[in-house]
Amino acid sequence: MMTAQPRRRIVHVVYRFGVGGLENVVVQLINCLPADQFEHVVLSLTSVSDFRNRVMQPDVQFIELHKPPGHAIPLYPRIFRLLREVRPDVLHTCNLAALEIAPLAWLARVPLRVHAEHGWDAHDPKGESRRYQQVRKLYKPFVSHYVAVSEEINTYLSRVIGVPVHERSLIANGVDTDHFSPASGSRVAVQGCPFDLEKHWLVGTVGRLQTVKNQPLLARAFVSLLRSHPEAMDRMRLVVVGEGPLRAEIEDILSRAGVRQLAWLAGSRDDVAEILRSLRCFVLPSQAEGTSCTLQEAMASGLPVVATAVGGTSDLVEPNVTGKLVPPDDEAAMADAIWSLFGSAEKAAIFGRMARDRAVKRFRLDDMVARYGQLFSGESVSQEHRPK
Repeated sequence: MMTAQPRRRIVHVVYRFGVGGLENVVVQLINCLPADQFEHVVLSLTSVSDFRNRVMQPDVQFIELHKPPGHAIPLYPRIFRLLREVRPDVLHTCNLAALEIAPLAWLARVPLRVHAEHGWDAHDPKGESRRYQQVRKLYKPFVSHYVAVSEEINTYLSRVIGVPVHERSLIANGVDTDHFSPASGSRVAVQGCPFDLEKHWLVGTVGRLQTVKNQPLLARAFVSLLRSHPEAMDRMRLVVVGEGPLRAEIEDILSRAGVRQLAWLAGSRDDVAEILRSLRCFVLPSQAEGTSCTLQEAMASGLPVVATAVGGTSDLVEPNVTGKLVPPDDEAAMADAIWSLFGSAEKAAIFGRMARDRAVKRFRLDDMVARYGQLFSGESVSQEHRPK
C-alpha cells in the first residue's frame, strides 16, 4: 500500500488581507492549487477583512498581527515563534512590506522562502527609491526564489537588486476566463446601478480608491470630455467600483463640475464580473502597476481598454489592437482616448474581441497556478538557499 505524501504547508504573508490585486492572487492560489498537495496559512501583518470569504478551501488559517505603522521589529519574537509553531514548508511573502519576514523564516529554518514582487507603491512608482533598493538588497540572501509579475519588475530584480536568472521567475497574474467573459446578447441590469444599460454607454474602472490607483484622474478626464463634447452627456456615464480614501476627492471633482448624477460610485462589490459585462469601456488610470488583475479581468470580459502606460500594463495592452495607452497623469490624453472609443462602436468592438483573445491565450489562470505549484514544490529553486 502506498503511503500518502504529507501536504506542503504554505504561509502567505501580506501587509493587509483585503481587496487588492496581490491578495486576489493569493486567493486564486489557495483555491486552485491541489488541496491534496498543499495547505495554507494567511498571515496578515495588519488585518484580515471580509475578503477572506473569497477563499473556498475549508481549512485555511488566517492570522492577523495588527501591526501599527512603522517597522515590525517589536513583532519579530512573536512572528518567529509563530513560524516555529506552524512549521511551514514554504514562506510566500508579497511585496516589500512583507519582505522583512524572510530573515525570520530563515532563522526558523523554513526550507523554501519565495518572495513575489507585484508592483510599486505610490510614493515610489518606478522603484527608484535608493532606500527601498538597499532594503531589498539587504534581504536578498534570505530569499530562495523571487517571482516577478511583469517584465519591468523582472528586469528591476536583475539589474537593480542583482537577482540572478536562476533565482527568479516571471509569472504573470492569471484570470479565470470562464468567470470573466463577454456579455452575450443584451446587457443584464446590475443590482444598484442607476443607469439604463441599453441607453447609456458606461465607462468604468475597478480598484481600491487609493493614490497609486489614481481614480481621480479618470474623474477629471470624464469631466474634461463632457466639457469638450457636451453632446456625450446624454449617453456617457461613469462607473467607479471600489472603496478607499480617495472616494471624497472623486465625489468632489464630479460635484464641482455638476456631473455627480452621471456617475455611480458603487463601492466594494462581489459582482465585479457582472459589472464589467455592463461596461462599454474599461479604464485603468494607475500611477504604477505590476500586472493588473482588474485589467486582465476587463480584457477577458471583452472590453476595449484605456490605460496609463506604467509598469506591466504595457505588457498587457497592445496599442490600437486591444485598446489605448496614454501617459500617466494626462487627463486630456485619457479623455481623447475614451472619446475615440465612444465615437466608434466598430473600433471598440474590435478592440474588445482582440482583448478577449489575448486574455484567453496569455493570461490563463491554470498556467499561473501550475507555475506557482511547481515553484512551491521546490522544483525551480537553487539548493544553495535551503537551510542546512
